[in-house]
Amino acid sequence: MPLRHPQLTPDGRLRHLLTIEGLPPEIIHRILDTAATFVGVSDREVKKVPLMRGKSVFNLFFENSTRTRTTFEIAAKRLSADVVNLNVSTSSTAKGESLLDTIDNLSAMDADMFVVRHGTSGAPYLIAQHLDRTRGSEVHVINAGDGRHAHPTQGLLDMYTIRHFKKDFRNLTVAVVGDILHSRVARSGIHALTTLGVPEVRAIGPLTLLPDGLEQMGVRVFTDMRAGLRGVDAILMLRLQSERMRGALLPSAQEYFKHYGLTSEKLALAKPDAIVMHPGPMNRGVEIESAVADGPQSVILDQVRFGIAVRMAVMSLLAGHG
Repeated sequence: MPLRHPQLTPDGRLRHLLTIEGLPPEIIHRILDTAATFVGVSDREVKKVPLMRGKSVFNLFFENSTRTRTTFEIAAKRLSADVVNLNVSTSSTAKGESLLDTIDNLSAMDADMFVVRHGTSGAPYLIAQHLDRTRGSEVHVINAGDGRHAHPTQGLLDMYTIRHFKKDFRNLTVAVVGDILHSRVARSGIHALTTLGVPEVRAIGPLTLLPDGLEQMGVRVFTDMRAGLRGVDAILMLRLQSERMRGALLPSAQEYFKHYGLTSEKLALAKPDAIVMHPGPMNRGVEIESAVADGPQSVILDQVRFGIAVRMAVMSLLAGHG
């Protein structure tokens, strides 16, 4: 494993979760299989399991994300860990302390695991490499989203959702639709889909929101949404990342919805049992109409529910269970 992806131990176990890119398929399957054992816990049939009792998880969020932070907090507490939530944008680094100084101070408080969300691509890697040098294999890092780069637990929960409803990845056509250029969710999802052997992954969006190199990742590119949706088994809609856009990449939200918003009419081009996914938060009337978001083919709330189990699985595997 390259040093920039220090994710596995020498014997092939998960050490950090920084990206899906480069993860062996067997590791992804192990995470999904482990998550399946936690779905009952996340449904509260069982309140807690003691796998991380006595461990401390620090949610270290340099970007705001109530949804992601909350699901990590719930997951850690259901594993019986102690959880510390830190909104770092209003604390130490705002006072001039460096990122690694912050990590060193928190490590001195006996942190066992850091869940890191950062606006700069690569920040979780920097933290993981620093901790490997200073703390050895004692402390683990989970990337909860870094810049435009990766959001691995979102990619994994999307894979769990697809597997739950479609059973097998090897006969599927999956479409990723929207602002792929700025989306770490899209990058993680595409790497996961291709690693798991999905035979056809499609990227659909306007040319201004499609990055170069998609074909080299094994992806078919469509700028016509209707053509791209024909016969697909699963549709992953993406939020417009307006906060990351530079310049006029789109004429208007209304024009975007006309061409790339998911409506009942466009959904009818997919297979009758196609599932509709969205990482949230949704912009209704921009990426997706309410009739689809709340309709029978939507599995968006299932994604949220499965996300807790997937994050429990990642934490438990990092802690040495499974």
